[in-house]
Amino acid sequence: MNDIRPSSEPRNVSFLGLGTMGGAMARHLGKAGHRLTIYNRTMARAEAWMVANPGLAVRAAASPAEAAEDADVVISCVGNDDDLADVVLSPTGAFASLRRGAVFIDHTTVSARIARQIAVEGRDKELLCVDAPVTGGQSGAEAGTLAIMCGGSEKAIEAARPILGAYAKRVVHVGKSGAGQTAKMANQMCIAGALAGLSEAIRFAQAARLDLDRVFDAISGGAAQSWQMDNRFHTMARDEFDFGFAVDWMRKDLGLAIEEARNLGASVPTTALIDQFYADVQALGGGREDTSALIRRLPRKGSA
Repeated sequence: MNDIRPSSEPRNVSFLGLGTMGGAMARHLGKAGHRLTIYNRTMARAEAWMVANPGLAVRAAASPAEAAEDADVVISCVGNDDDLADVVLSPTGAFASLRRGAVFIDHTTVSARIARQIAVEGRDKELLCVDAPVTGGQSGAEAGTLAIMCGGSEKAIEAARPILGAYAKRVVHVGKSGAGQTAKMANQMCIAGALAGLSEAIRFAQAARLDLDRVFDAISGGAAQSWQMDNRFHTMARDEFDFGFAVDWMRKDLGLAIEEARNLGASVPTTALIDQFYADVQALGGGREDTSALIRRLPRKGSA
């Protein structure tokens, strides 16, 4: 089921984490008419967000617990497992004050283990918990067209859908708690594989001194076509790598996938190899560049 009609009823929504993705999602919630409480570890960022988004029903909280008071829905979008545990499970975390029956949605890309842990903690408090990592990047967050893969109970997912509809065009219930995170790992594996193949293809065409525009026209309409090809082929060829999702974050995500594969007894040799390729890019100083910077590890020969 992919019915994500946005809620027409204003809710008390608290958003924890106002980074590139979280800030955009919170903005859509405010514009949808929800009463927003925001929290960011750096209060200056929360204050700057309020200045940049005037006219919204919003207040800033000093802690996740304060933000969760009187909330119908709490949403988090932070950095990693430790960050998520801090804003949710610590003595000043959201679960310390979130009322029974409320909805908790996490958009952070983290381990399936912590997603399951939060679900267990939430169940004891009668909360509806959804692990809901997203795909679509910064552009999708800004446009409100993200795709979201969700883990949790059917009841929790259905409670979350009207809220998610403020910034998503696709919401898929993948399975039980933790399944959303596992699906996101599969997503990142696919992206990394596509970029590795695209990197080699571009360098190969350059070495052959082919006209890259014609190569793109020839191959982008067939079986080789992908989102990465459509959106990154020409920028990779020009060595432009400033498009949001950083190599450092991709390595974190691939590390999660490799660890989960080990737990499952699954073989992921290609993912492990590409993870090492990204380590090469980090060694070249490209850790903060977009994931398409994977091509940097391949020497340029010839000219298009």
